[in-house]
Amino acid sequence: MSSRRHNPFYAFVLLLLLLTACDQSPASPASTAVSGACAPNSVAITIIYAPESQSYLPQVMADFNDSYRNGRNPVTGQPLASGEPTICISGESGSSGTTMQGIVNALIAPNNSNIARPTIFEPSVSHWLALANYQSGRQIFDLVQTQATALAPVVMAIWESRLEAIRNTIGREDVGWQDLLDVLNSPNGWQDYGISGRRTVYYGHTDPLVSSTALSTLISEFYASARANGFTGRRLTSAEVRDPDVQSGVRQIEELIRHYSTRTTEFRNYIAQGPDYLDFVALEENDLIYINQGRSPEGVPPERLVALYPSEGTFWHEHPMGIVNASWTTEEQRAAASVFVDYVLTPAVQRRIMAEGFRPANPDVPLDFPLVAENGVDVNQPRTVLDVPAPEVIAAIQQSWAFVKKQADIMLLIDVSGSMSNDGKIDQAIEAALAFLAAIDSNSRIGLATFNSEVEIVVELDDYESVQATLDRAIRSLRADGGTELFASVREVVDYMTQQTDAERIRAIVLLSDGEDTGDNGFTLNDAIDALEASYSDLNPVILIPVAYGSDADINALNALARASSTQIQSGDPASITDVLELISSYF
Repeated sequence: MSSRRHNPFYAFVLLLLLLTACDQSPASPASTAVSGACAPNSVAITIIYAPESQSYLPQVMADFNDSYRNGRNPVTGQPLASGEPTICISGESGSSGTTMQGIVNALIAPNNSNIARPTIFEPSVSHWLALANYQSGRQIFDLVQTQATALAPVVMAIWESRLEAIRNTIGREDVGWQDLLDVLNSPNGWQDYGISGRRTVYYGHTDPLVSSTALSTLISEFYASARANGFTGRRLTSAEVRDPDVQSGVRQIEELIRHYSTRTTEFRNYIAQGPDYLDFVALEENDLIYINQGRSPEGVPPERLVALYPSEGTFWHEHPMGIVNASWTTEEQRAAASVFVDYVLTPAVQRRIMAEGFRPANPDVPLDFPLVAENGVDVNQPRTVLDVPAPEVIAAIQQSWAFVKKQADIMLLIDVSGSMSNDGKIDQAIEAALAFLAAIDSNSRIGLATFNSEVEIVVELDDYESVQATLDRAIRSLRADGGTELFASVREVVDYMTQQTDAERIRAIVLLSDGEDTGDNGFTLNDAIDALEASYSDLNPVILIPVAYGSDADINALNALARASSTQIQSGDPASITDVLELISSYF
């Protein structure tokens, strides 16, 4: 990846800015927040950037703006020439898939609720820029001129003990998707690889419709499955994506999934809890470094994560800054955006980016800390880099997602005890439960259980489309009354879910409770924990995700239930409970 500093286009940009400087605002700013004070009469530009760039880009933007305010060109460091225009950039982070669709909508469906009109779009990977051109039918982004700004291969972040167990068992260093599948398909799972305790494999990745890491991972899975089915070409085509045998192979890989999520942030925090929660997760290399440095909320992980660069190949994420060529950007703004990209590629900024775990995109900047083996990475990897498919093939892979993803069996377990009548909690819980259902994949099987002084299976687990109307009526009719048989309800519903024998589906209980157990049926916290731990040893365990609702929820008991299921307690109040349940719905 070459730096733009040696590109003759840069001279044209500066000349254009000198000739056309004026005070003009962007047609539709990505954010009202400005990073750093602006010089007067600046050319205003905006950027929407990938969430992982949040660790450095706001400060980079502030320094860029401050340089102009102090009368210096941020790229050269020299005083501004007479008449040289100043630039001011503002922006915000946004998921790559959502932003890409927002830009496309701004062109072809401007009345859509998701509209984005930035000057620069910086996704994690250029897949999204190509998709924007393809989906809109227009050359929004010049892919030849677009510059990489921060490099990170997509890796499987795996616990060192797990990776060494696989290597010792198979007798070689290179590990790929098939080796991970072999653990899943082994009669005793991890126990056959010398790992005691849990047998099943826990894997996680995000949603490929919105997440760059998940999209690259899903494409990698299609490559791996296609190779296993005899594909020898360099670049995946639509024929492989449509091949039923290839799709079946991808579904096999997805069988490793414990649960999904819309955001990498959740997995980055969850896996830091240790091997009990997840064995490996798809991340950018910089995220793995972040975890090993103890920068996640969980602190230093209990053992080191290492980067597994799958032997079948992986992708580079180059964090390209695509300058938007659309009606809402002027030639002057596009030229100003090019100057900002050049600033991001300067050695000083590249070293700042590298400090966050990215590899520099400017080849003049040598690799340095934290890109070291102690942080679990290998700078000589990846040895195999996959070719990016054509945009229509990427779109076909996204469209296949509903068919290849792991489906779920989900029981909503809702506290309807008398305390839920306080502060409007039952009404908010009803609204949140309906929002949860609205966000669930239609291929899921859903059921509803409630508890107060008694435990009741209100709606038996069944295909969502079959029970949707019944669930809707049952949830809307919930009323709060009676005591709180929390522990009995957990035990009964875990037993109920254990009877669901389809090994190819996630089995999950989403528990919402606002109080302590006050039941008189004789069940204790240990009884509920015993039920979860008995399931934990199964090759397809039931996972419980407890939601502590309101200030009176028994945090200690719910946290103990989460630990027994190797999950994490969530918390919400009447104002936030809908957001909490919508986030949990993305797990499935």
